Amino acid sequence: MNIFTLLKGAGYDTAGIADAEVTLVTEDSRKVKAGSVFVCVKGARFDGHDVAADAVAHGAVLVVAERDTGVSNQLIVKDSREAFSLLSASFFGNPSRKLRLVGITGTNGKTTTCFLLKSVFEALGHKTGLVGTVKNIVGDKEYPATLTTPDPFELNSLFAEMVEAGCEFCVMEVSSQALAQQRVAGLHYEVAAFTNLTQDHLDYHGTFENYIAAKHKLFENCDKAVVNCDDDAYKAMIEGTDCSVVTCSARKDSADYSAKNIEHKSGGVSYILVGIGRLERIKMRIPGGFTVYNSMTAAVCAIQLGLPFADVAGALSQAAGVPGRIEVVPTDTDYTVIIDYAHSPDGLQNILAALRKIAQGKIITVFGCGGDRDRTKRPQMGKIAADMSDFVVITSDNPRTEDPASIVAEVAEGTKGAKTHVVEIVDRTQAIEFALKKAKKDDIILLAGKGHETYQIIGTEKTHYDEREVVRDLLAK
Repeated sequence: MNIFTLLKGAGYDTAGIADAEVTLVTEDSRKVKAGSVFVCVKGARFDGHDVAADAVAHGAVLVVAERDTGVSNQLIVKDSREAFSLLSASFFGNPSRKLRLVGITGTNGKTTTCFLLKSVFEALGHKTGLVGTVKNIVGDKEYPATLTTPDPFELNSLFAEMVEAGCEFCVMEVSSQALAQQRVAGLHYEVAAFTNLTQDHLDYHGTFENYIAAKHKLFENCDKAVVNCDDDAYKAMIEGTDCSVVTCSARKDSADYSAKNIEHKSGGVSYILVGIGRLERIKMRIPGGFTVYNSMTAAVCAIQLGLPFADVAGALSQAAGVPGRIEVVPTDTDYTVIIDYAHSPDGLQNILAALRKIAQGKIITVFGCGGDRDRTKRPQMGKIAADMSDFVVITSDNPRTEDPASIVAEVAEGTKGAKTHVVEIVDRTQAIEFALKKAKKDDIILLAGKGHETYQIIGTEKTHYDEREVVRDLLAK
């Protein structure tokens, strides 16, 4: 691509810029090659401005920076993170403009809501791409996901592939970090949805107010907002925005859409979705109160995009579950093993509340907290597990550079005084084995925290670790 075409497509002036052919846009100095545009981004530990000259020496034809780097061909911008997003989009021909974008944000429920919405679109004949935590999907192709919302170059590459594959819609999870880091700068969403907001990612954002402010950015760039008005933070999401707002609720008759006559069963949940002048019964094959909210959000998003109410309800009733979300592991035993991604206080509380409604025996919860992440939620999650389970095994979960035993001890602080029996087993495999031996007929073992993840991060090394395989091997032994 010609450098002038690239800059004009991103909305930048080309005055003073030397002509060149562009082969790549990157913020990673290690990826620079001949023809690269290198964007200088200042992170917590590394400042790209410091290696601008090295990037040019390795073939960069343009340096984009927030200050003078001393190189001959450079573009000074106000925000280099935003520039990286805009230039990445321009490099691929601004593909998002050829898709109908739907963005989902919130602490919990993003992944399930996205999968449900994709299922609805495709059941009704609309080819749809997906970007999210579990995986990225383009047509029949699936790609592993490293971030909930990819970096701008990868994201726009996916958009371009979706356009090439004939996708009409793209549904995507939009994380607070992605919004704060301008990874989705320049994107405009036809519909944006808010699921809920509870404590998470404070290790990154610092304060809950900053967390809210990051989420708010999504609703500054959408036409319609679908919000869960049962969550106290919903007003903060839409305050000061120009988008039209549609509310949904499982508790308030004043909402635009509400869930009524909710029935919980072991095989799923059903309810009547009441809208303006319409109502339809929705039967989900996924249990839990949060399934009501996730499916209702997906339904309302689809309806706001012009899909018929009755068709949406019918498509949802055929939707399958999501990997790592209330996923039942085949065991051929008289007890049940469930894997769930719950890794925040609210997420753990929600899954345990859902299991309590269907449990016929005891609930044995095996979980831990990740290292190098928000430490304040550790005792909170310990207390929730102890209060809502019959037996708790506190163990390791991606300790990263922290001491796993110290993390377990911090979680255990929240269980002090609890009547529930609590044990600490740092090794996760040993902890799972303990739970399997402990379980009796009709019990439920909840393996919380890892969900779809098939790895364990110890130190800075990522090693293969799939709980499904662990359970299978332990039972075989």
